[in-house]
Amino acid sequence: MTAPAPAPATPAIARPESRLLRWFGSYGTFAVPQAAAPIAFSLIALPLTGSASAGAAMMLAMTIAQVLGAVPLSRLGRRFAPVPFVRALIGLRTLALIAIAVLAGLGAPLALVVAGAALAGLVNGAAYGTLRAVLNHLVPASRLPRSLGIAATLNEVTFVASPVIAAALGGISPQLAAWAMVVLGAAPLLLLPSIPSATAPGPEQRGSALRLSPMIVLWLVCGGASAASIAAIEIGAVSLAVSFGMPAAWGALFPVAICVTSVAGGVWVSIHNREPRRRTVLVWLGVTALGVAIVGFGHSVAATIIGALLVGAVLAPLATYYSLVLDRLVAPEHRAEVFALLRTANALGIITSSALISLVSLQATFTVVIAVMAVVLAVTGAVFTSGWVKARRRRLAREAAEARAHGEAADTMDQQKGASSGTR
Repeated sequence: MTAPAPAPATPAIARPESRLLRWFGSYGTFAVPQAAAPIAFSLIALPLTGSASAGAAMMLAMTIAQVLGAVPLSRLGRRFAPVPFVRALIGLRTLALIAIAVLAGLGAPLALVVAGAALAGLVNGAAYGTLRAVLNHLVPASRLPRSLGIAATLNEVTFVASPVIAAALGGISPQLAAWAMVVLGAAPLLLLPSIPSATAPGPEQRGSALRLSPMIVLWLVCGGASAASIAAIEIGAVSLAVSFGMPAAWGALFPVAICVTSVAGGVWVSIHNREPRRRTVLVWLGVTALGVAIVGFGHSVAATIIGALLVGAVLAPLATYYSLVLDRLVAPEHRAEVFALLRTANALGIITSSALISLVSLQATFTVVIAVMAVVLAVTGAVFTSGWVKARRRRLAREAAEARAHGEAADTMDQQKGASSGTR
């Protein structure tokens, strides 16, 4: 008797948990170039122009390009499966970062380096939106809050660690900081898992346009307002420290306070694993407005730290809620685009605070940001109240209809009983 033929080898399929872990790694390292850029670009610009402030031009070019490229590239991505598309975008960004490192090493004109920064930023919004949309293929809706909470925590850790790494390596050589951005920023190319179920949308879905409903616009505006609040504190940190008579280096104290509580907030979201109630979201928006007001008008180091802690505490919960509610408001084929729009709204909030700080006083900047947060809080409260009133009216109408139906049924039974007793 001949031995049975061996069964054909089947390719190993990654477990869902390992694929999710790889996605977390991709998400955490994706933000490294953007987080390290303010320090790395300043260090790169210094030997080229003799002024570290020229790095702000590189940062501005990267941010503006991100705003311009987010929606067109996201719409282009509907023609392709999301994982290969986001890998292609990150590959383009990596090539642009390599060009920046090479040009800086060669002492090229600043204009060329700024162009490289713009190219690197062009794909950021669409790549982020597609990367976030990939998460829906890895976890069910019931686990999205926890996964997004972990992602928010990793994002905050990245924004804390990346500038430190860039500063440490840049102290040795500016090129080292640039190449660190290249290597760490390219990590998602290797970490992002393959997902056979994540395919390109069909022709009908591909041709449909994203309709910006009032609710979508509301949450995009809320995202931009939250980003402006954070940016006003982080960008104005050095000016705040100087205004208190502290050394400029002590300005890092206020962003660190934000990051500490934002990490704690992300951990809380991960453990809670539940979409918050509307009144809870209103409280979070109110805490953000209160924190910015304390920073802007506290006039003391202790008050400023308390305000920064308050703003940071609700940063991750709000970011998670914005992502969850936008996920629910759009069709699956539009998720990448709406998340790219959320990233664009955040960028516009940062640009607004940056422009205000550079053009007017820090006090005026905080006044504008507080006013924006007050308007956002009032509009969101009005929308939530209107929704609650409509839901209550529907519930009362339903209860009244059920009571009438019950009463009619009781009358019918009484009539039947009366008819039955009359025939005896």
